[in-house]
Amino acid sequence: MLARIYKPAPSAMQSGKAHAEAWVLEFDASASRSIDPLMGWVSSSDTSGQVRMTFSTREEAIAFATAQGLAFQVTEARRPARIIKSYSDNFAAGRRRPWTH
Repeated sequence: MLARIYKPAPSAMQSGKAHAEAWVLEFDASASRSIDPLMGWVSSSDTSGQVRMTFSTREEAIAFATAQGLAFQVTEARRPARIIKSYSDNFAAGRRRPWTH
């Protein structure tokens, strides 16, 4: 069973960085999911897909996986490309596209 260690992306609905520094350890699904014909619920015989552990650093997550004897894969976090500009740039004379209503 392979464990994934990664840093989740922040929510698109938030511009802040709260809860963005945690690293997550999850297990990949080894069994396929099936749909219950009566209720329509999705179920699986693999309960490890429900486990989601958070760690404050990448090294703590790796140390836990190593201590438990888990095979793991670390996915490095991508840094977002931030474009810093001010509000006045919207009305600058040298703007690429002219400002319109």
